Amino acid sequence: MATDTITIEGPFNAVRPKDSPSRRQIFVCRPTGAQDEEICAKKILGTLVRRAYRRPVTDRDIDPLLGLYRNGRREGDFETGIQLALEGLLVSPHFLLRVERDPANVPAGTPYRLSDLELASRLSFFLWSSLPDEKLLDAAARGELKDPKLLEAQVRRMLADSRATALVRNFTGQWLQLRNMRVMEPDPRVFPDFDESLREAFIAETEMFLESQMREDRPLLELLTAKYTFVNERLAKFYGFPNVYGSHFRRVTSSDPHRQGLLSQGSILTLTSYSTRTSPVVRGKFLLDNIVGAPPPPPPPNVPPLPDAGKGAQVAASMRDRMEAHRKNPVCAGCHARMDPLGFAFENFDGIGKWRTREANTPINASGTFPNGAKFDGPAEFVNVLVSQREEFVRTFADKLLTYALGRGAAYYDQPAIRKIVREAAPSEYRWSAVILGIVKSAPFQMRMMGTAPAPVAARP
Repeated sequence: MATDTITIEGPFNAVRPKDSPSRRQIFVCRPTGAQDEEICAKKILGTLVRRAYRRPVTDRDIDPLLGLYRNGRREGDFETGIQLALEGLLVSPHFLLRVERDPANVPAGTPYRLSDLELASRLSFFLWSSLPDEKLLDAAARGELKDPKLLEAQVRRMLADSRATALVRNFTGQWLQLRNMRVMEPDPRVFPDFDESLREAFIAETEMFLESQMREDRPLLELLTAKYTFVNERLAKFYGFPNVYGSHFRRVTSSDPHRQGLLSQGSILTLTSYSTRTSPVVRGKFLLDNIVGAPPPPPPPNVPPLPDAGKGAQVAASMRDRMEAHRKNPVCAGCHARMDPLGFAFENFDGIGKWRTREANTPINASGTFPNGAKFDGPAEFVNVLVSQREEFVRTFADKLLTYALGRGAAYYDQPAIRKIVREAAPSEYRWSAVILGIVKSAPFQMRMMGTAPAPVAARP
């Protein structure tokens, strides 16, 4: 059964609402007569422009919008004029793009500090994925963001705001590729436990876990070691957690040593698998890229495919046996020697993150060796090795968060700033606030290079 087309009609005889929260945000005044309509329109547009353009308003900003208001007013009433002006504001490049203009009389290649208003926009889109609020705009207009203590106060205020949820959700989508979870399609013949309810539960668990870590300002290493997560009844049954009922999510403590921290969550394990099986290669590459911070080189051309399970044998081969056969090809061995051992640490989790102890009638071997020679057997020991090399994980996290904050990849010349962020966060046990403040106060975040600026950045919705 399929849906061919959907037709939506209406509303019929629609009536413009007289009052609503959004209308109250727009109509900060009401004209008492025809003589003061344009005065009120200018006040409304000035208020909207300040928010939309993220800076103090000038007549040059308002005059084009007043022209649109007058055109709309001639065709209808006062609200028709405001509507047309608002349409013009919403398609303005000043609203759609964050344009950071180079100052005059500065030689090419010279670094310079952003203005407070430009810094306010960077900060707001970093932490809230939205416009600066009045408090931040006022502080920027007064030049207060040049003061490190006042800047820190603004950052802490913004992190405590409910809008900081956007930081966790959007950064998680980029860093952990959680946004791809909605397009994953595990084969129902191989993974009959997977359905849309489980997909949504996987996403909710990871987002709620990360937000709790950020809100409670926990040390970053707890992302790997936390003995709690968020589940509803559907997800609890999948994980084997007892006494959880209902569709609402709640925080639960896990006594299972295999089900602790971010890397044991179903979302990450599904994202790093194929539709019909696990993939130590994909999982290993994910860990090298996003957790260890040592990405492998791109694969060479004409890489032969992985042998099918059981091909040429009487019994199906385990994933480890097939990967070992694959690595016998010298073309493949170089990269796989780095990726596969890390991916095998999580081979006890199947392609949607369910724990298992055997594959192809063979006990699963989850042992391996880090590039530096440290050995592990299973996910718990793997995490212990990561924790012992904590600076590498924190440096990787800081690199990914700086990339998100800047809207560009961290380059070689950003590495001193990243090392400084990690070094200065160490006394606080690498808490979220310390790393975020380190990024906000860093030279890459607060400065630009004259004549080498990237294209204007689209304002993140």
